[in-house]
Amino acid sequence: MIAYITRRLLYAIPILVGVNVLTFALFFVVNSPDDMARVHLGVKRVTPEAIQKWKEERGYDKPLLYNGAAAGGGRFIDTIFYEKSVRLFAFDFGRSDQGRDIGYDISTRMWPSLAIAVPVFLMGLAAYLTFALLMAFFRATYVDFWGVVACVAMMSISGLFYIIGGQYLVGKLLSIVPISGYDGGADAFRFLALPVIIGVVSGIGANTRWYRTIFLEEINKDYVRTARAKGLSEPRVLFRHVLQNAMIPILTGVVAVIPLLFMGSLIAESFFGIPGLGSYTIDAINSQDFAVVRAMVFLGSVLYIIGLICTDISYTLVDPRVRFE
Repeated sequence: MIAYITRRLLYAIPILVGVNVLTFALFFVVNSPDDMARVHLGVKRVTPEAIQKWKEERGYDKPLLYNGAAAGGGRFIDTIFYEKSVRLFAFDFGRSDQGRDIGYDISTRMWPSLAIAVPVFLMGLAAYLTFALLMAFFRATYVDFWGVVACVAMMSISGLFYIIGGQYLVGKLLSIVPISGYDGGADAFRFLALPVIIGVVSGIGANTRWYRTIFLEEINKDYVRTARAKGLSEPRVLFRHVLQNAMIPILTGVVAVIPLLFMGSLIAESFFGIPGLGSYTIDAINSQDFAVVRAMVFLGSVLYIIGLICTDISYTLVDPRVRFE
């Protein structure tokens, strides 16, 4: 197991390097520091002096890859590539183009993101699996038929409809919870209740239908017919055997999503005014703060790779047939 995890971690290094190099090329080759300065200064006829001053304040005045004016190792260290890209591997995110500490912003904004994403993940997973098992239990009946119809209908509705409709109905007409905003401590529940409920409801259609397909595929296998021939009840066959053997494809989609919980929901946090990493990324894109966008792209890549490794490890916990040499 340790050797397998070590190999996977080593495989992740060239992937992160490739993502880092590609991101650097997009932000500093395709879009030069002079272009970024003109965007931030916001004027058409900006003077070369103003551009140079803006670049010096943010460290964009250095050479991209090689600094011939420096001595020794400084030729490669005193460059934009080292300062803005290589240091990301040490999780040194530096400062945003607005002058804020990106690392501090991430450490403070990740908690509101987790506060909304973790309940949606746990409550949603329990609801989706329960509904899917019920539809599989009552397969080929009216319960299954109308359940599929409801799932397809809910899949066809945009997520923005759930957000706007929930804000209007629950927040404005009924005035049960605030429409948007966030507060720490015990008051956070009032602001998180609506986005959590909407997050769970909006995912019922697609996820329930997907889990139902997995369970129906398992039901038609030989071991299920053997269990029924031995006299096991249908609920025990479903919840004891089918659910356990369906965990491999379920974990493939579930565990890989867990690290992305830290990144927050771009749409939900923006609409509900949650100061998490999702709204942080949206605000950075709107304000053309490329330093924050680069940091979030790199952090997302790291978390996604960690999720894939956790997925492979979790296979051994639910299926004894899976072992790593």
